Order: sequence, then structure tokens, then C-alpha cells
Amino acid sequence: MGTSGIVKSRDSWCPGALVRGSKMGYWDLQDGKDCVQKTWITTKLSAALGLVGSAYHIIAFQPDSVIKAIERATAATVTMASLGAIFGMTTCLSAQVREKPDDPLNYFIGGCASGIFLGTRTHSYMTGTTACLGLGTLAAFTKIGKMEGWKIAGPPEL
Repeated sequence: MGTSGIVKSRDSWCPGALVRGSKMGYWDLQDGKDCVQKTWITTKLSAALGLVGSAYHIIAFQPDSVIKAIERATAATVTMASLGAIFGMTTCLSAQVREKPDDPLNYFIGGCASGIFLGTRTHSYMTGTTACLGLGTLAAFTKIGKMEGWKIAGPPEL
């Protein structure tokens, strides 16, 4: 692993290395334990997504000055990093409090908490409600899919 935090695989760089961190990935850690490490992983991934998204936004809608571009990139990156941190911590604490670490409801609660933050950030009850339901459902289905072994993409099985 280089100093940039991106791990080289045999063929090319691996964007999943941002999620894996130095030792383990998000899914390698047990739910309800290692809350700080899981939160750090989700925060790093969300911040990276925020940087990429803000770069595309700045290219598509060019700001008037460099300062405006930096402000826009910072706001998007900090918001996304916050969403990831809220999701990671809420999911882990929910698993601890409810004493059901593998329950997809923990992921729904974490996604919903992130959605509520987004609604607060935008000063919109409708955005918060919609994001709560949308992110919570997406997170719960992601956990269910992981538990059931669903594959969205990959080589076909013959």
C-alpha cells in the first residue's frame, strides 16, 4: 500500500481499498463491534464519493471563481463525509443497543439517520423524510443482499 492509501492489486489500483483501510474492510468487521473503525471506513468512502461528485459538479456547472469552486467542493465533501459518519456510527450503536448485530433494521436506522441529517442540512422536511426512507431502505436491502449472497454485477455463473 502506498502513502496515498490506495492499494495496488495485481492488475491495477483498487478503489475498494479506500473502504478496506489498512487491514480489513467494512464487511470484515462484525456488526455492533469496532464502531470507531467501521465509522472511519464509512466516513472515508463517503468523503471520496463527495470529492468525486463535487468534481463532476464543478466541471458541469463551472463556478465564477476558484474560491466558489473550493467552497462548493468543501461543502459537498463535508456533507457526504458527515452522512457516512452518521450512518456508520448509528448502525453500529443500533446493533449494540438492540443486541441484534445482524439485523437489517440496524442498517435501515443508520440510513434513516443519515437521511434526517440531509433534511436538516437542506432545511426541508420533505427532503429529510424522503432521504430517510430511501437511504434506510437502500441500506437495509444492501445488508439483506450481503447476508443472502445477492450479486448485482460480476461474471455469470455457468
